[in-house]
Amino acid sequence: MQTLHTLVIVVQILSALAIIALVLLQHGKGADMGASFGSGASGSLFGATGSSNFMSRATGVAAAIFFAATLGLAIFSTTGRKPSGGVMEGVTVVQPAANAATSAPASASAAASAATATSAPASSAGQAGQIPK
Repeated sequence: MQTLHTLVIVVQILSALAIIALVLLQHGKGADMGASFGSGASGSLFGATGSSNFMSRATGVAAAIFFAATLGLAIFSTTGRKPSGGVMEGVTVVQPAANAATSAPASASAAASAATATSAPASSAGQAGQIPK
């Protein structure tokens, strides 16, 4: 499976290089228009270019190969993976030995103060949405 993945990557890179080379080597359509306005022997200003030549067909084939390789890489990247539960799924928290002794009483006193704060009854004036008289 790994060799097939590597082969698809190589095919994608080669097709991308072929597209770049073929596009850079092709003759631009705007060059004929400039020649018709100046001293050039162009047949028509925006005339039909005729059937597509070898380079434009080769560019289309290279583009189709590039898109197929990209689709193949997308399929390879999604198959064989298990869904993860989250970013922090495999993280374990380790406390040093010096902090373990000092943090236990602090956390116990914090828990005790939180319990007394929640168990105290609220006055009628402090309730949300009521205005004291």
